[in-house]
Amino acid sequence: MLFKNQYYYFVAGLPDFTFDSMKLPFTVEEYMVMLDEVLKQNDRKLLHKYYLKYDNDNLLSLLKDKNGTLNLMGKLSRDEIIEVVSKVKEELPLKDKRVPPYFEAYIKRWLDEENPHAGGRLWEDMLSSLYMDYGLEVKNSLMSGWFELNLNIGNVLSAIYARKYGMEVAKYIVGGNKPARVIRENAHARDFGLDRELEYFDTLLRISEEPDIYDRERRLDKFRWDWLEENTVFDYFNIEYLFAYLCKLQILERWVHLNAEEGERVFRELISNLKNETKLPEDL
Repeated sequence: MLFKNQYYYFVAGLPDFTFDSMKLPFTVEEYMVMLDEVLKQNDRKLLHKYYLKYDNDNLLSLLKDKNGTLNLMGKLSRDEIIEVVSKVKEELPLKDKRVPPYFEAYIKRWLDEENPHAGGRLWEDMLSSLYMDYGLEVKNSLMSGWFELNLNIGNVLSAIYARKYGMEVAKYIVGGNKPARVIRENAHARDFGLDRELEYFDTLLRISEEPDIYDRERRLDKFRWDWLEENTVFDYFNIEYLFAYLCKLQILERWVHLNAEEGERVFRELISNLKNETKLPEDL
């Protein structure tokens, strides 16, 4: 077994919270700062791969508008991202190791497109796909498992809703892992070929049938939370424990900021925007 750094004192000082907690011990951003101060270099580098989700948002924002708003939790600055885009445009090598390899492929696609701004959500999905595939290769089983879990959740739900509203299933599937390939190859099968491939397919199917959007999202996050709990049973003071704590804190932060009334409004707005883009039936 490979040696793992242990963070006894740091973990011992972390406050406990549950899925139903009503108050945050501290914000996700504050926790990220704390981690940067305490983590050993190899663990810090590992976690920075997960933080790329914020740099993804910033890359897309700046491709659309050089003066676009940035998420401050991203690790690359505005000037650094603009420089990356410039180097790709000039076909110069990217030497900054903090820049993931999929950035170059994505930027090239954007620059080669005649009117990329017309792509809408497809560009977000493409970036998400590249990020998820990159995450599956992270050399940490919990982190790569978390990437895959969320990739599978998104793909299963996309497949279910695409079929329900008569849309082309394969068009809404992202990533290149086995469940994604199985869905594309079995788009017309009752279970998309996943019944034996994905042990939690039936669970996701039941969640998808929840008519209330707010409750559906709540159940999905509880499912994610339980997965983290089950996969860190024997982790106490290592990077896996700290990563799971981060993911659960992100889930809690989301719900602490949303009471039932506000959450319903936000998710109704989300679905309304989705309808406008895909022309879904009005009874969703």
